[in-house]
Amino acid sequence: MTQQGVRWTADQVLALAPDAASRKAGSKLGTAGPWSGVGFDEGAVWGLCRGSGSKPYQTVVDVADASGPAYKCSCPSRKFPCKHALGLLLLWAGGDGAERDAKAPDWAERWITGRRERAREKGVADPTGSAAGPSDPEAARRRAERRAERITAGATELEQRLADLLRGGLAGAEQSGYGLWEETAARMVDAQAPGLASRVRELGAIPSSGPGWPVRLLEECALLHLLDQGWLRRERLPDALAATVRSRVGLAASADGPPVRDRWLVLSQHDTADARLTTRRVWLYGAETDRTALLLSFGAAGRAPELALPVGLTLEAEVSSYPGAGQQRAALGKQFAPPAPAEIRPKGVAVSQAAVRYGQALRDDPWLESVPVTLERAVPVPDGDSWQLADADGDTALPLTPAAGNRPGLWRLVALSGGAPVKVFGECGHRGFTPLTAWPTGPGPAVPLC
Repeated sequence: MTQQGVRWTADQVLALAPDAASRKAGSKLGTAGPWSGVGFDEGAVWGLCRGSGSKPYQTVVDVADASGPAYKCSCPSRKFPCKHALGLLLLWAGGDGAERDAKAPDWAERWITGRRERAREKGVADPTGSAAGPSDPEAARRRAERRAERITAGATELEQRLADLLRGGLAGAEQSGYGLWEETAARMVDAQAPGLASRVRELGAIPSSGPGWPVRLLEECALLHLLDQGWLRRERLPDALAATVRSRVGLAASADGPPVRDRWLVLSQHDTADARLTTRRVWLYGAETDRTALLLSFGAAGRAPELALPVGLTLEAEVSSYPGAGQQRAALGKQFAPPAPAEIRPKGVAVSQAAVRYGQALRDDPWLESVPVTLERAVPVPDGDSWQLADADGDTALPLTPAAGNRPGLWRLVALSGGAPVKVFGECGHRGFTPLTAWPTGPGPAVPLC
């Protein structure tokens, strides 16, 4: 389910829940409050959860077993995983209060050791990676097939629900409320398709969201239908596009691209948060490869992710790409020197070319929200109640996204420009341009805008 040593996301954890009630109960236990003695190593996670009794529940999860995750909890629940195991995994996924490479208590060590010994007796590879018998590729293939079957069933059900919505008319979406969407999203989680679940939840927020919501709802339904059809016909797709579909549906993948060593400039760093997870997006620019790469890291709701790279610094390191057509996400590998200041700026394009780049990227990934773009000579100018970035050497302009127009960073950008052209890095998509970092025309450091 996951690469050794890589923490799961919250959606991956919740996809293990046996039912909606377990998912809800486990989510409530995904914070540090009821837990003590939480620790993990490369193969297992353990902890004590305070319950209604006098003794806390002893919970341990084998997260690297060759046949899939395994659970042990002293609670009386007959569900696997129980809510305590789900809560412990959510705590671990968010990096909240879990001590890495801690010594496992005796009760957890006995269970973990017993599993390792039984695995060796059966000739199965030790999940921590130590030498044992050969792994079982046939078992891994069967697990992958079972999950693919569940996702296919979920995608087929989702197609029927979209057809029912369109057959009844979009006005019905406003009457039914959010409950129907949340129920559908829960069904997608049950089908182990967290990517589909996230898109369904986004659909539920569109009705009654302001003027033009029926058009936006229809557009998003069309994209979701396209993703469903991409999954159902994935065998007919080119390999790169099929990898993109798998990623969008929610199948985890490892960064298996060849390592690329470069001097990477930290272009921007900004966080987005929902009720369960904080996501940090870090954009890097390779000074020699002229390549842009995205690093993602996650933290439990209300807690900042561990990865922190100051904007404007450079680091000499290797990054490896994730699979998929047009994907820019990468994983940070070996670092050869600590981050240090450097007089490096990314290459830029004219304002008129930003939308062109986004259009070209959509050919590889139709579900792409935006692409990274550096504008070479842009001037922030008001446009009624909103703002836009105008080309200093032409007659084109890009509107800023509504969210960007409400950020304090907009005024930092206006002050930095003072009516003169500046270099601006940001994300350009169908909603407009979101400025993230800017540089003055002359000498000067990078100015974060988020």
